[in-house]
Amino acid sequence: MIVIPARIGSSRFPNKVLADIGGTPMVIRTAQAVSNIDNVAIATDSQEVVEIAKKYNIEAIITSSTHNSGTDRVFEATKKLGLSDDEVIINVQGDEPFIEEEVVKAVFDLTVKNKKNKSIIMNSCYKIMNNPEADDPNIVKVVTSNNELALYFSRSKIPHPRDHHFNDYKGHLGIYGFTKKSLETFCNLEPAPLEEIEKLEQLRALYHDYQIAMVKVETKSFGIDTIEDLEHALKLYHIAN
Repeated sequence: MIVIPARIGSSRFPNKVLADIGGTPMVIRTAQAVSNIDNVAIATDSQEVVEIAKKYNIEAIITSSTHNSGTDRVFEATKKLGLSDDEVIINVQGDEPFIEEEVVKAVFDLTVKNKKNKSIIMNSCYKIMNNPEADDPNIVKVVTSNNELALYFSRSKIPHPRDHHFNDYKGHLGIYGFTKKSLETFCNLEPAPLEEIEKLEQLRALYHDYQIAMVKVETKSFGIDTIEDLEHALKLYHIAN
């Protein structure tokens, strides 16, 4: 099951999940982009989003307006959907209307592969990016082990190239794969100091000695955080509004 958290409030871009993308609301376009992989549901705090989803024959579930993260919202939705503990859950952000199907499928397949490995609490992905791109603190960087397990995530440039130029940074994409049981485990963990410092909830898993499996993907997509991001994306994808 692919669950898309869609909080209606956004300080930088109010109602962004309903922003128009060539005549289709952003969250609906995101759902349509991944609908061939598995069943899709939108987890939202907005009745307006629910009603719009109905028009597009997409399932939507009302969730609490007090969640601290999209992951908590996804977990509430999985409980309301009555999913089994071994169900594969993919969390795709509602502001990824241009995400490629093969990117989400890579995380889905990795999650299926690792679903019986109790030490791996979540699965995710990264893309290779160059040195200038890595300067942006809004793009999260990850370093991985030889077995593609995450060692650390940071808004800073990691690793730091002390003695030479480095141009193969791993940019983390906010797509997460769980089983329902591992999602429950994660949501019940205490927030971690590192998580609070970096404002990256995936650091909670590493702090509590769980593993995060990663897979390399190729993508041109990016999350829409601001109106400027939306305008850039519409030009990039040649979409007229």
